[in-house]
Amino acid sequence: MDLLRISTAGSVDDGKSTLIGRLLYDTNALTKEQEQLIEKKTAEKGLKDLDFSVITDGLIAEREQGITIDVAHIYFSTRSRKFIIADSPGHVEYTRNMVTGASNAEVSIILIDARKGLLEQSYRHYFISQLLRLGTVVFCINKMDLVDYSEDTFLQIAADVKKMVDSYEFSKPNIEIIPISSLKGDNVVNTSENTPWYQGATLNDILHSISPSNKGDRAFRMDVQQVLHVQNEEFTDFRGFSGRISSGNIKIGDTLTVLPSGKSSTVKEIRQYENVLEEAHAGDSVIISLNDEVDASRGSLLVKPEEQPEASKSLDATLVWLNEDAAHLGGRYIIQAGSRQNQVKLQQIHYLTPPENPELKLESSKLELNDIAKVELRLAQAVFLDNYRENKANGTFILIDPQTNNTCAVGFVGS
Repeated sequence: MDLLRISTAGSVDDGKSTLIGRLLYDTNALTKEQEQLIEKKTAEKGLKDLDFSVITDGLIAEREQGITIDVAHIYFSTRSRKFIIADSPGHVEYTRNMVTGASNAEVSIILIDARKGLLEQSYRHYFISQLLRLGTVVFCINKMDLVDYSEDTFLQIAADVKKMVDSYEFSKPNIEIIPISSLKGDNVVNTSENTPWYQGATLNDILHSISPSNKGDRAFRMDVQQVLHVQNEEFTDFRGFSGRISSGNIKIGDTLTVLPSGKSSTVKEIRQYENVLEEAHAGDSVIISLNDEVDASRGSLLVKPEEQPEASKSLDATLVWLNEDAAHLGGRYIIQAGSRQNQVKLQQIHYLTPPENPELKLESSKLELNDIAKVELRLAQAVFLDNYRENKANGTFILIDPQTNNTCAVGFVGS
């Protein structure tokens, strides 16, 4: 059973949490205890319709304020597919949370209030979904019940969405636009009788029709997390490199190169717990042993010799600034990608890109919270990254403040 990762985003009170609750409820993915909780909270609030938001608004403070203030991950499955949904905040000041929630997603669901149409956050959410190169973006025009299921309202917002999509040049995902009511359940799982003018698929049908991305067709990359030395009755002079394969595939006999040493050897054995494997794939956590002694430690990268990433001390990247403390030219940070770490300097800020108007390129000498910028970084040593467009798994990194250990930014190489 395959897995699809989804991110949700929208402006304040667009109904994201209610939509997720409705989706789980109508697909029978909730437990009896969760259904009872919904009924209890609905009765306490004196509401006519079931309050599905309690499923994702898990923190007491969130419930009292009626908002989502952090990324909530929801796991559920149907008969044919598993899902992980990242429910992100809808506030402009929590854009960093939206980036975090969407970073591993393959599909983005962007909610738009039918009464309000496109807002600044709608542009920002779509821009981020494209910055992350998500293959499918589903625009849910929510709260159609509050505009009497007006076809004209839907068509006007759909036209605005298409105009927005056409204004972004760098990536063209698959776009779906659906009229829904997460509160009433229209077109979420079941086709609505209230929208006879809409002949498209429901949200649930669309999510089941999307093919998850295949990281196995990318270049092989595995960060060494730990070098294992074992000496006992079962293992004599065993030496293996443990880690998670971020992209690509590997099998017994393949040649691997260890970076940064550049030494190569062939794969002798692949182990996963007590099992010995003939091959391993992206997402597998394994222990690889080689036929020759090579210099490797935590922070090394295993690659195939014909697929080596560029070894450069200069890096052009797009940064999303996550820290409340501003970044200034010449600022020094720690760059981390997988288990690799190195010192880095903010060499140049080429320009800032306002997501609501991506054609603008604004000059700036600093980066502030939620800024998105094209920058140049200077590294003390190469960290062997790929272009994000070519290999998302090895094309991202974070910047860490060496004084506070706070995560300051997430970066996308060359994006």
